[in-house]
Amino acid sequence: MMNNKHRIGAACLALALATWGAAPATAAEQAWPARQVRVIVAYPAGGGLDFVTRVLAQQLSKKTGQSFVVENRSGASGLIGADAVVKSAPDGYTMLVASPAEVLVGAIAGQKMPYDPQRDLVPVTLAGETPLVIAVHPSIKARTMQELLAEAKRSATPLSYGTPGNGSSMNFAGESINLLAGTSVQHVPYKGAAPAVADLLGNHIPIGIVGMPPTVPYQKSGQLRVLAVTSDKRSSAMPDVPTMAELPGFKGYRFTNWMGVYVPAGTPAAVVDRMSADINAILHQADTRALLAQQGVDPIGGTPADFAAFLSAERQRYETIARERHIKID
Repeated sequence: MMNNKHRIGAACLALALATWGAAPATAAEQAWPARQVRVIVAYPAGGGLDFVTRVLAQQLSKKTGQSFVVENRSGASGLIGADAVVKSAPDGYTMLVASPAEVLVGAIAGQKMPYDPQRDLVPVTLAGETPLVIAVHPSIKARTMQELLAEAKRSATPLSYGTPGNGSSMNFAGESINLLAGTSVQHVPYKGAAPAVADLLGNHIPIGIVGMPPTVPYQKSGQLRVLAVTSDKRSSAMPDVPTMAELPGFKGYRFTNWMGVYVPAGTPAAVVDRMSADINAILHQADTRALLAQQGVDPIGGTPADFAAFLSAERQRYETIARERHIKID
């Protein structure tokens, strides 16, 4: 039988072992970030998601004193970049700033994915949201969405619209227009918003459905004409541009491009919370908010739980749209 002295000794040993095992992890979590952090964008540089990511990375570098380096890993409608994050060490030193496509909408649209977004990625915070825009090259005669839809119906050669990729929210937005308006505008997927906008500027495609940020300067210069935004209210960045919901037959039409921050599953909760708090502090800075607003981005923020609740609501909404409108991306 163990005497009191032995019991006390055993208890002390157990406590020492537990403390020894927990201390390194706790210290690492408290010290985050202690070195350079990779911030992966699953699309080429120059798009709206890339713009928001670079603003966040720059401000995080200033706030923490560590480098946050943006890495563009494009391809397969965002799957390549997101998969690289999933396969990274869950230590807080690899982040993903994602669009809806690679973490939500693609799977709903039937896209085969090498990972399970709900299982393999942890939501950190919802950085921001921007309307999609429906833009045309100036060679298109249509000055309004009604005129564009009429032209699409009577054109002997089918018109086409470019998006950042198959299974994107932009792809959903375009196919919903086809279904509601009875048009057959053909989808042309690109590897990100930047190449889609480049081909639109070059008149290689007549219509583009992309996030707002990369189109703002071209709308102002007249190199592109934005006919509508897809949010449920007009954007302060383009207040004269109507929403799709203002058109007859499009009541309730709403698609946005949001930017969510994720880390690999298994990342310590303390690191996730610290990362979320730092990003939220940045999103509340007046200079950051002004910079994002100039490009039509509405800063949001919130806790990981807030973001998870938002994702649940978005998932239900997109699943309903896909079911009711028979949207299936091949």
